[in-house]
Amino acid sequence: MAKVKTKFVCQECGYESAKWMGKCPGCNNWNSFVEETSITGKQTRHTFSGITTAGSKPEKITSIVSKQEPRISTDLKELNRVLGGGIVPGSLVLIGGDPGIGKSTLLLQVSQQLAKKQLPVLYISGEESTRQTKLRADRLGVSSDSLYVLAETNLLSISNHIEQLKPSLVIIDSIQTIYREEVTSAPGSVSQVRECTSELMRIAKTSGIPILIVGHVTKEGAIAGPRLLEHMVDTVLYFEGERHHTYRILRGVKNRFGSTNEMGIFEMKEEGLREVLNPSEIFLEERSQGSAGSTVVASMEGTRPILVEIQALVSPSSFGNPRRMATGIDHNRVSLLMAVLEKRVGLMLQNQDAYIKVAGGVKLDEPAIDLATAISIASSFRDIPTKPDDIFIGEVGLTGEIRRVSRIEQRVQEAAKLGFKRVICPQNNLDGWTYPKDIEVIGVKTIQDALNIGIPR
Repeated sequence: MAKVKTKFVCQECGYESAKWMGKCPGCNNWNSFVEETSITGKQTRHTFSGITTAGSKPEKITSIVSKQEPRISTDLKELNRVLGGGIVPGSLVLIGGDPGIGKSTLLLQVSQQLAKKQLPVLYISGEESTRQTKLRADRLGVSSDSLYVLAETNLLSISNHIEQLKPSLVIIDSIQTIYREEVTSAPGSVSQVRECTSELMRIAKTSGIPILIVGHVTKEGAIAGPRLLEHMVDTVLYFEGERHHTYRILRGVKNRFGSTNEMGIFEMKEEGLREVLNPSEIFLEERSQGSAGSTVVASMEGTRPILVEIQALVSPSSFGNPRRMATGIDHNRVSLLMAVLEKRVGLMLQNQDAYIKVAGGVKLDEPAIDLATAISIASSFRDIPTKPDDIFIGEVGLTGEIRRVSRIEQRVQEAAKLGFKRVICPQNNLDGWTYPKDIEVIGVKTIQDALNIGIPR
């Protein structure tokens, strides 16, 4: 006989407990436990989904025939790059982002592009009616007989429509609105999200139909629901940007079919999203010439080099503990670089407030931006501007040495393409490749050498 069991589940991390607790021991969040009922026993065995097939048995990896899966290419080159070359058949892709950032707009435009190629697309909306989706489609100019719209939240009904229509692509907006009848908890709960995603994964793997699902995010910016959700899907994309700015960044943080940390740039227009093919020009178009504290770095985002401006403002502190604020760069890295400048170069920064910003809203996290950040801090402290056609690339060690970085050729070529004249980079990166003709590449070994070249007294 089946038994009804009551449990309490954390809505942030999925931790389960037999009793209610104020603080979750798994993620340390307060008041995140919600009571759920589950049915245990033989009757619930059919509710679990998987991708196993009848008669499956272990095979030697040498006997398995590998073949290149043909990808479904969209008209958005930026999206294709983030996905690793296009949409892989049978893949499950999760797209997360803040409300109103443009997730539904992007997916509706992708649906239109594939429908124009006579590929049937099923767009399932759990948050809008078909009339509301039609209004947004009219605004974006989306209209095709191969694009089907369904307003449904019942997973059983959704799977039946997918089986009948057999589309080339399925879009679900969003996973937090879909529910499964066998699970007694409310839609959007940990149990519902886990079970619905598991069933969608089974449908995608067994039928070969790629499924794109939209996920809500928490106030911290992470995708809502259990962490298991990101482990189950094949690809996780984050759609970032400020609602009051026009540029949007599509960033891949997990991809089983391509490189991670790829980035695509889009601009929000009245008629929808338009891809930005040369983002370096966008990030540098408003750079002021001759201002102290401004440097340019060539940062790698996946396989693409992007030139970004790093700004620093250093001013005397009126408090006992000087402030250290950073936007777009790790706060701890700024403190480390200021300590290196003070110890190895002799800059008295212990009584100075420091404010660091990456212009354009980009978040940089690779070590190659260390040198440009340190030069911008020193430039603002000395009130001496760097040359506007200089670029700084390199990792700074605690002893003041400039360490080797990866893919120096692509970084320098991108700088030469945008008209920069000098690149200050690590000495160990100078061997084994040919420099572009119109740019001078200068190797440095220490942070003091870089300061003597970039900010001459």
